[in-house]
Amino acid sequence: MATSTMAGASNYSADPVQAGDLSRGNWNQSSGFVGQLLAGVSGWTILFTILAVSVTYDQVMYILNRKGIAGPTFKIPFMGPFLESINPVWEKYVAKWNSGPLSCVSVFHKFVVLASTRDLSRKVLNSPQYVSPCVVDIAKKLLRPTNWVFLDGKAHIDYRRGLNGLFTRQALAVYLPGQEEIYDRYFKRWVQLSKEKPEMAYMGEFREINCAVSCRTFVGHYMSDEIVKRISDDYYCITAALDLVNFPIIIPFTRTWYGKKAADMVLDEFEKCAVLSKEKILAGGTPDCTLDFWVQAMFESEKAKEAKERGEEYLSPNGEKPPSIRIFTNYEIAQTLFTFLFASQDASSSATTWMFQILADRPDVMERVREEQLAVRGGDPYKPLSMELLDKMIYTRAVVKETLRYRPPVTMVPYEVKKDFPVTPGYVIKKGSMVVPALFPALHDPEVYNRPEIFNPDRWLEGGEAEAASKNWLVFGCGPHYCLGQTYATLNFMAMIGKASLMLDWDHHVTDLSEKIKVFATIFPMDDCKLTIKERLPMH
Repeated sequence: MATSTMAGASNYSADPVQAGDLSRGNWNQSSGFVGQLLAGVSGWTILFTILAVSVTYDQVMYILNRKGIAGPTFKIPFMGPFLESINPVWEKYVAKWNSGPLSCVSVFHKFVVLASTRDLSRKVLNSPQYVSPCVVDIAKKLLRPTNWVFLDGKAHIDYRRGLNGLFTRQALAVYLPGQEEIYDRYFKRWVQLSKEKPEMAYMGEFREINCAVSCRTFVGHYMSDEIVKRISDDYYCITAALDLVNFPIIIPFTRTWYGKKAADMVLDEFEKCAVLSKEKILAGGTPDCTLDFWVQAMFESEKAKEAKERGEEYLSPNGEKPPSIRIFTNYEIAQTLFTFLFASQDASSSATTWMFQILADRPDVMERVREEQLAVRGGDPYKPLSMELLDKMIYTRAVVKETLRYRPPVTMVPYEVKKDFPVTPGYVIKKGSMVVPALFPALHDPEVYNRPEIFNPDRWLEGGEAEAASKNWLVFGCGPHYCLGQTYATLNFMAMIGKASLMLDWDHHVTDLSEKIKVFATIFPMDDCKLTIKERLPMH
């Protein structure tokens, strides 16, 4: 058959005139037919057809992905609820969580699934084989795609191993004097500000003090106060860029563009700090910040490797075997310090704002905090902070933990789906989607917390229900990417609010927006917490 076909083809092409005539005849017929089809078809018609096909495809893909879970019946063509992600409304998030265990939206190219129950949220957080943290789309451009927080599996575990020693009890004790120095400076500043401008909104001040505390803790005095102030001011641009879903590209003079410029500056300053820390530790200096402890661990690990090659064993000055970690580049160190600041800045600012507002509105709670603070200091309000003092602050710790439960700074954590994820027996989240486990509902579960909408620190004391509800305590996440600095953060809040209760008096000027929640990466009072702050005791 193949031979006869070839022969037929050969016979057909043997007469070029005949072949050409037939070819021209076919072409004329074909072109005439196409010409008739295209007659009267304008460019606008073609454009409309392409648009209609694209909209239809977009809708069909959304419906197929939704597959019965809660969500809009149809998607706004292409952009979806993009404008809502730029100006998020708290009540709409709550409505989404209440609409079902799983709900969805689709914004531009991204299909987003929200998981709202405790167990589904924990399943997402504990499924690194299916998901990886993406924070939000723009985060990889700000933190850089090579950042350790985006690593998976063994690479993430190995990197994290080198960071575990940075928040030990020994290290936390070293950080306290620097933190207390920052508290004193800002407390004096606030007293003066209130004299000049009573009823001032303090959310911005709380952002600034937390940036200063974080930078002093992470990089000590390697960074000047002027640079810390600049980072604090510019960090607002980074936060403003963190919409849940962004436009796919960074456009000049938009929020993402300003955020990227601010991130570049922060990374550059942290690189400079890394250089100075390595010089200090190599010269035999004593660590006094997170960066120093990390650099020291790198060099101790190198000494242990060299000793092992000689057939010897090397122990660190504390008598322990050093962890096996490598020497990280200055840029890697800068990226990591940026993630520490990224994790602490907005969340800490949110928690601090709510703590000051809540204590001002509840004088009975404030009085119990003050009584405890004076008692643990043996009647001396000027006694310096120490780990031993913090250990004794039982009620102050309960106030901090209840604040974090009542108004959790991190309400949800976006993840990217690496491969099809069977999150429930009846629903599979497709690869490339975003899944967002919600933390807020678990912390307000009425089946676990008695009257969860009431602020009640006693629930954290002996006999209360909260400490036993460990599965619901998702403030710092869970799974392989849980927050490394959760103990540091809790102690920082205890130290700050404890000292403030002794040194300061403050009044909250309640407005109609004080209890309304504003979403700005984390959550804040809608009126930004208007206070008048006065000196209670003379500050040294």
